[in-house]
Amino acid sequence: MSPDRLIYMANQIGTFFRSQGHGKAVPGIAEHINKFWDPRMKRAIFAHLDAGGAGLEPDVREALISLQAASLPAAP
Repeated sequence: MSPDRLIYMANQIGTFFRSQGHGKAVPGIAEHINKFWDPRMKRAIFAHLDAGGAGLEPDVREALISLQAASLPAAP
């Protein structure tokens, strides 16, 4: 799936959660992506985020950063 399509989808999720306010939107976006996106989609959006994350809405960017940090293996 193209990065442009993933950006569009992630921002659509963000639009859905926006009315709940920042405090609920960010974890809601992260939870939705974690539950419903397959690992390839998550890897691709994280790679886009690591490359600067152009086009991602602020709440979506924050949700992806938190989700990416939670998915990193713990340091020994």
